[in-house]
Order: sequence, then C-alpha cells, then structure tokens
Amino acid sequence: MSVTEKNWAVITPLANESGNFHDFARAVTATLDRLGCGTIYLVVDHASKDNTLDLVRAKSASDSRFVTVWAPENKNVVDAYIRGLREAYAAGHEFIVEMDAGLSHDPGAIPIFLRILGEGNECAFGSRFTVGGSMTETPWTRKILSRGGTIVTNLLLGTQMSDMTSGFQAFHREVLESLLSYSLLSEAHFYQTELRYLLRKRRFAEVPIHYRTTSRSVSQKAITNSITTLLYYFLRRATFRAASL
Repeated sequence: MSVTEKNWAVITPLANESGNFHDFARAVTATLDRLGCGTIYLVVDHASKDNTLDLVRAKSASDSRFVTVWAPENKNVVDAYIRGLREAYAAGHEFIVEMDAGLSHDPGAIPIFLRILGEGNECAFGSRFTVGGSMTETPWTRKILSRGGTIVTNLLLGTQMSDMTSGFQAFHREVLESLLSYSLLSEAHFYQTELRYLLRKRRFAEVPIHYRTTSRSVSQKAITNSITTLLYYFLRRATFRAASL
C-alpha cells in the first residue's frame, strides 16, 4: 500500500478566517484530489467572532471529506489543537497532520509529511530554518521570537531541532496515544515547542517548509506562559526528571 493510500487526516483550528477560508479550502481540496483520499477536521470555537463557523459547516455539507468540529468548551488554542487530534485519533486515522488554516502553511506540502511518516518515522516536524525552508512576509518581531525561541529551547532543554516553534507537523497514531494522555502546560504558542520537546526521543525527521504570513502579534499572556513552561521543563531536566513521551 502506498503512502497516499494510508488512512490519513489533517486537523486545523480556525478562528476569524472568513477572509482566507475559501482560498484555504481550494488549496486543501486540490491536495485531496491529487492523493485521492484524506479527511480534514476543521475545529472552530468561540474564539471565532466572524462567520467562519458558517463557512466551515457549508463546506462540510458540500464535501464530506471536510468535517466540522464545533468545540464551544475550548478555553484556548491548545484546546482546539487537542480536540482536533482527539477527533482524528478516535476516527482511527493512522497518520495525522496538524497545520494552520490561514495559508501560512502550504497544503501542497501535506504529501511530504505523509511520505516522511511512511518511511518509518513517528513524527514529521516542519522547519523554516533547515536547508530548503523559508520564512517570508513575517514581521521581524515574530522572526526573532521564532529563531530565538528555538535557540533558547535547544540550549536549555538539550533538544537539537532546527525549528522548535513551527506548527506544521504530523504524527503516527501511536504517538498521539501517548500525547493525548499527557497534561500539557502550554496555553498558547509554546504548545508547539512543548510538544516537540516531549517527542524528542521519538523517530522524527524535519521537513523544510515555506512559512508565509503577516502573523498576529503575540500577547503578553502567551509570552508569560511560554517562559513559565520552558522553566518548568528546564528545572525538571536539571534534576534528572526530564519528561518525554
């Protein structure tokens, strides 16, 4: 069985994406048509104040490959990611890809992530900073946070990835079994870093990705949560109690 015939899915949270949704849906549909299979889980919650939920539901009604996940119980974006991963895991998908819906991640790269998993890796992590990757149309402050976050995390936690903050990644379902039973500390952007740190001992490969966005600013609350979570894992590592999944 080829990798494109595997039982795979994509999960993506959406909030206030009415301006990008149709372009995103077209790009994902093109990938689905090319591979001839796949399911897309679209997670929406109360963080979305526009008509994104209506657009998502309309897409699901017209194309059964798109599944609407309405999650009013979510408290933050990490809850949205985890809800999507739980939905895909419960449906029995073997490979699960996680990506953003704002076109900062190219849906055309999905087959690469599937191939990496099909080659025996348990995780495939998107990287903007490895050879072949790029980060364009992004405020310099976000570039500093992304590169700086990677450098600091690798230094304090002993990881060796070229990109510790990207949200484009994919997992084998056996990895999700461990991840979904773990209580994450992150409530915002540091989720990606925490996840990669916890999975550092798994078989993984970094995938060059092209990241393009005029991304929203990072809140002070998110930065505080990132620092707190980073220090938590640093102190555990310093006392020989490093966590891993």
